[in-house]
Amino acid sequence: MSERTKPTKISFVYSNPTDPEAFEAAYPDQLALARKLPGLTRLQASKVWPKEDGGPTPAYRLLDLYFADYDAASAAAAQAGPLVAATKEQATGGVVIAFAEVLEED
Repeated sequence: MSERTKPTKISFVYSNPTDPEAFEAAYPDQLALARKLPGLTRLQASKVWPKEDGGPTPAYRLLDLYFADYDAASAAAAQAGPLVAATKEQATGGVVIAFAEVLEED
């Protein structure tokens, strides 16, 4: 199986925002924009558990968008301008966006 035909996900790793309340108020809009992407087969939104000692977490939220393959993810990324703009505006602590092939899933 060619790597480009394997299931692919686009992951957003949000760092701790400078204003968590403002981020949370805007986050549903980001999810709505993500759900409009063509070829999306699954969306998984996660919030990082607070650390037991109260210290800062390594990330704040994770958003994984799943697609049938690399080409479907690339086509969706070409349509993701509104999502990326909203993300950059609201992710005041920073965000990393990565394409990844899904190697194993149960």
